[in-house]
Amino acid sequence: MKILIVTDAWDPQVNGVVRTLKSTRRELEKMGHQVDVLSPLEFRTIPCPTYPEIRLSLFPKGRVARRIREAAPDALHIATEGPLGLAARGYARGNKMPFTTAYHTRFPEYVQARFGIPLAMTYRFLRWFHGGSQAVLVPTQVVKKDLEAYGFAPQRVVLWSRGVELDIFKPGPAMPNDAAPPVFLCVGRVAVEKNIEAFLDLDLPGTKWVAGEGPLLETLRKKHPEVRFTGVLNQLELASLYNAASVFVFPSRTDTFGLVLLEAMACGCPVAAYPVTGPVDVIGDSPAGVLHEDLRFAALEALKIPRSLPRAHAERFSWEACSRQFLEYLQPIRGTVSLQGNEHPQSSS
Repeated sequence: MKILIVTDAWDPQVNGVVRTLKSTRRELEKMGHQVDVLSPLEFRTIPCPTYPEIRLSLFPKGRVARRIREAAPDALHIATEGPLGLAARGYARGNKMPFTTAYHTRFPEYVQARFGIPLAMTYRFLRWFHGGSQAVLVPTQVVKKDLEAYGFAPQRVVLWSRGVELDIFKPGPAMPNDAAPPVFLCVGRVAVEKNIEAFLDLDLPGTKWVAGEGPLLETLRKKHPEVRFTGVLNQLELASLYNAASVFVFPSRTDTFGLVLLEAMACGCPVAAYPVTGPVDVIGDSPAGVLHEDLRFAALEALKIPRSLPRAHAERFSWEACSRQFLEYLQPIRGTVSLQGNEHPQSSS
């Protein structure tokens, strides 16, 4: 079948949404499906305020409509709530075309943290945006409950888990370094919503590393000269970084899942995090990490975890199973379309 994915998040962005969509496309193509991605690369764009790496497509309505008509997809998935997502939603609704959507990130919480806009206002927009879809795909049970609490129809909010590339993220060579052990690592966007300063302010022995970039990077570099900031790394470099780290510290309280948790554990790096959405869903009560409201306590306790345990836990997560979940919830645009190989996988989490 021909699947069209419309997304405002794509290259050159480096984040969990892009990685999820790319991994899903790869797995769907392995199954024999054709996957077309409509992204900002096809449009004139401007930088998003406070997020210059994110490009917002300008006046996309007409071109999005043409692309959908030309693609003539058997199923349409709208991945994001940005300009392209809005244009695709408008076309689909106007032409009585069924589609699915996804809720990847805690958008209302991010907007509140950066601009002070009340949660209720942003969730009202999200209810409208996703209200036209046949299924809203969310990464965890906790996120599903959160959306339902804000008025989303329970029968339309469905689980679409996440995976990890176990052939890349695995125990192996560590990135060469002369850091004083133990090494505490944080990977993610260096922005206010990731709560990275909660990690940087911890009184911990050894060395702290931060991988990633974002609007707070230069400020935090100056404020914490003792911390090693690596910038953005490719997947192989990240794997070697995880292998060099003693503990992966995840300070975010707003992530819906946290793919980096899986990456770290797949390399055998134990996790320290708050007991919130994301870590709770990924780690739960497994021995792969320590979840505690005292993040310093969690980080020090995680040092005691054998590296074989996080790896064993990460091996439960498969991109193939996640992609079959995605496929199951797609809505055929034509009645003759058959979604093959779409048996519901068991939840990896």
